[in-house]
Amino acid sequence: MAITIIKKRADFLLAASSGFKFVKSSVVVQSRKREPSYIPESDIRIGFTATKKLGNAVIRNRAKRRMREAAQLLITEFGIAGCDYVFIGREPVYKGTYENLLSDMKHALKRLGKMMMEKEEAASCKES
Repeated sequence: MAITIIKKRADFLLAASSGFKFVKSSVVVQSRKREPSYIPESDIRIGFTATKKLGNAVIRNRAKRRMREAAQLLITEFGIAGCDYVFIGREPVYKGTYENLLSDMKHALKRLGKMMMEKEEAASCKES
């Protein structure tokens, strides 16, 4: 399973509009199941963003670095292959402890995985 980075704005917007979202105190995680396309189905794509509300460029970059490191640790265990994940930093991402960030991201990834599985089960029940 390869992990690639989302870089195009259109992919960020797709995750925001057509996917699932889970909000924690330090991070918002958006996810969506990708349609089969040129990207291998076994890949997980991740993207990171921090808005100007967070602070200046130094603070936004620090927030993205912390999220990137935490995602590298957690995404292989809790991520679902064939999905895109977008992590949006909130104020505690750079002010809070790293352990709280890990805890929030882990909980969000678990809940998003559960929500995606429930949707797949509901869709398969409708088809039957």
